Amino acid sequence: MSPISTLRLTLLRAMYLLISVGLFMTVWPAILFPTERLANANSVALTLVGSLGLVSLLGLRYPLKMLPILIFELLWKAAWIVAYAVPLWVEKGLDTYASETLFATGMGVVLVPLVLPWRYIFKHYIMADAEPLRCTNLGVAK
Repeated sequence: MSPISTLRLTLLRAMYLLISVGLFMTVWPAILFPTERLANANSVALTLVGSLGLVSLLGLRYPLKMLPILIFELLWKAAWIVAYAVPLWVEKGLDTYASETLFATGMGVVLVPLVLPWRYIFKHYIMADAEPLRCTNLGVAK
């Protein structure tokens, strides 16, 4: 039995679905039907973020096992806001692209912490014993 409430599991699943649907609508068309085929930082970032949408689908089935995806989502969005959006806003203001990106990333920075089971994360990711560096028993019969 899960130590997490059904409501929290449902909210986690909703967040994974929101990420997946959002990325399928915004990023995947550019991946599948690019205007130009270029191997540059933008195409790498696009496919990385698009793949995040695919992996997020696993969160619908395994909401607790896929928590690192939501933690990553929170961290990269918060880092972008602090490192890029705030300095741009202070220095010269935000253009249309930066404003739209700030809104989208800001939504993640607000919503993701609300659905994350912080006590569970603390217990299972921070306080739990680390896995051994070397696996001595792989569960294979001799």
